[in-house]
Amino acid sequence: MLFWHGQPDHYWSSPGEMYPISGPGLLRDPPVLPYLKQEEPNGISTSQPPCPAFQYVLCAPTSPAVRHHEETLTYLNQGQSYEIRMMGSPRVDPGGEGRRMLKSVVRVVFHDRRLQYSEQQQLEGWRWSRPGDRILDIDIPLSVGILEPQIHPTLLNTVEFLWDPSRRTSVFVQVHCISTEFTLRKNGGEKGVPFRIQINTFEAGGNGDPPEHLHSASCLVKVFKPKGADRKQKTDREKVEKQPALEREKFQPAYESTVLAECTPWPDALGAPHSPPGTPGLPSPHPFKLLSPERLCVSPACAAESLSESPGEQALSPCASPLETQQWLHKRRFSAYARVFANFAGADLLKLSRRDLIQICGAPDGIRLCNALTGRCPRPRLTLYMSREPAGGAEGTEDGCSGLYQEVHLEELTVAELTGKLAELLGLPAGQIQQVSRQGPSGIHILVSDVMIRNFLDETCFMVAVTKAHGPEGYHLVLR
Repeated sequence: MLFWHGQPDHYWSSPGEMYPISGPGLLRDPPVLPYLKQEEPNGISTSQPPCPAFQYVLCAPTSPAVRHHEETLTYLNQGQSYEIRMMGSPRVDPGGEGRRMLKSVVRVVFHDRRLQYSEQQQLEGWRWSRPGDRILDIDIPLSVGILEPQIHPTLLNTVEFLWDPSRRTSVFVQVHCISTEFTLRKNGGEKGVPFRIQINTFEAGGNGDPPEHLHSASCLVKVFKPKGADRKQKTDREKVEKQPALEREKFQPAYESTVLAECTPWPDALGAPHSPPGTPGLPSPHPFKLLSPERLCVSPACAAESLSESPGEQALSPCASPLETQQWLHKRRFSAYARVFANFAGADLLKLSRRDLIQICGAPDGIRLCNALTGRCPRPRLTLYMSREPAGGAEGTEDGCSGLYQEVHLEELTVAELTGKLAELLGLPAGQIQQVSRQGPSGIHILVSDVMIRNFLDETCFMVAVTKAHGPEGYHLVLR
């Protein structure tokens, strides 16, 4: 479907009229920065520079508080629609089928190197704090000349569309995250982190051919809450105007629009535009596919194995690979954070402190994940130590050989629970234990009740005497 708005002929002027090069227009030579692909001329040329094959202009003013030989900085308001004018040289299909379409991918990425390495984790954290929202969006009703706009539900910071370089094209974008949402401390008054709006353009491949990368350009921006960009622009202008005349000459003039400067493509931009973005410069050595909790254990044998795991086996191994770490998270009901810890091995996850986990996952799940990583089991309400009395009776234990004791953990503190535990410990059928009593003063037998169990001291030791009942089948247990 083609989103096309009819505009009068004077709406779009030629690039030379819109951005005169000889005068103080908006189209200017980008600042000389290390990452820009610029060639040093051998001499000063009086002729006009060649028109670039592609040019993207963001219709937002640049900051006046930027010094010469520094990259321009543009302030944006959160959620406001900004126009990006797409200009490119038409490419004719060598097969004679006419002009070919181009595919452009617009992304909002981090400028700081520290945040680039943790891009996926930062975006997932923003996603969980703002469920249902996107970082970058297209305002389709205002856009002109774009075809097949695609907004991926999982790629919150990426949009893409087709366009014809021979036609006038404008795409309106909205940035919904603000720069202070990714600062380390959120106590108020922090300096927000800068973003980059980057556009990667590809040849729209056909007949199964991979897309060919043609051009990449980006600009530096900061995003403020609504109307915050206007206030910041005014503050910067007043700050520069208060400087002495000699000092003001060190700053660039403010321009009404921002020209995106050519840059190297993002590492994953050289692949298919539809591929999810990865952490720049850090490809994962262990590619894997996320599995849903239902598909992790499909056979009854696997299910029985997972249910029979002992508490000591529930802790994550430091030698676990990223794939094994993902499976461990799914089995422990942490599927919601599988993408946050996508590239974490077992050792990486175990290095996180309790405070780190709470900041990433929130207090409830962070505490639960911390306990699962340390293999901490819930403490039982009552622990008793039991040993079966030898056949010789209590007198047979006076020689110091009283046998081994085993733990019995109680949670419900009832006679039925104690009877079941003793039957399992002694190897007796639970239905044949007719009575459980405790030896009291002067050798009397006291019937064990729920109240008595609740008054047992923790870690009390008992010898269990097993006697035959008067019935055909049955046992009496005496705790000494």
